[in-house]
Amino acid sequence: MGDETPAIRVENLRKVYGVKAAVDGLTLTVPRGCFFGFLGPNGAGKTTTIRMLTGLTRPTSGSIELLGFRMPDHELEIKRRIGLVPDESLLFDRLTGAEFLEFAARMYGLARSVAQERARELLALFELDSQPRKLIAEYSKGMRKRLAMAAALIHRPQLFLLDEPFEGVDAIGARLMKDLLVDQVRQGATIFLTSHVLEVVERLCERVAIVHQGKLVAELATRELRASAATLEDVFVELVGGARAVEKLDWL
Repeated sequence: MGDETPAIRVENLRKVYGVKAAVDGLTLTVPRGCFFGFLGPNGAGKTTTIRMLTGLTRPTSGSIELLGFRMPDHELEIKRRIGLVPDESLLFDRLTGAEFLEFAARMYGLARSVAQERARELLALFELDSQPRKLIAEYSKGMRKRLAMAAALIHRPQLFLLDEPFEGVDAIGARLMKDLLVDQVRQGATIFLTSHVLEVVERLCERVAIVHQGKLVAELATRELRASAATLEDVFVELVGGARAVEKLDWL
């Protein structure tokens, strides 16, 4: 597929659970080589959208195209080209970090020797190599996020889908992850990121989409914010929080 196709194109995407639409008519295009933020309050449909993009959840209606391939017609081809850091840890607790990374690399078709070498390098890079026999079950939340990021990087994907990747990660680990992602974008990869830390999104992302109650309510370039007095937090609160005043408790 040619590089003129966008990294992500969804049209009229819907996912209904019972009578409630978790995602309600989402239409969005993410160009290749873009660091893209996908924001919304809790329950806005962000994680459901990522699950549909990865094929983990089937949409009720609408279309999905990633890297020029339609989902689900070319689902395996798409999965070979994407890296995923999910909101919930999907790791194998009875493996070591090295075993998990080697398994992930082999699943993506890397030769055993390449898988082992890249696993060693990534474990060292993310400072997870000091206790090589430690099981993932014994990892802290931050360590699990770093390992998930390492697994997402190991096959050098063209598109990263990252759901709260910095949650629980200490400042040093988060800085390393951010630097790596920025470098991947410089090399032509596309980042699709959800995060509740708006300052991080504003600093990293070139474009931002905001969803509320399953619907797209705004899309903007962060350079427009930098040229104004408004912050991403100001825009976000105005769009999804309304003008609700801060309530005070008499005893607080």
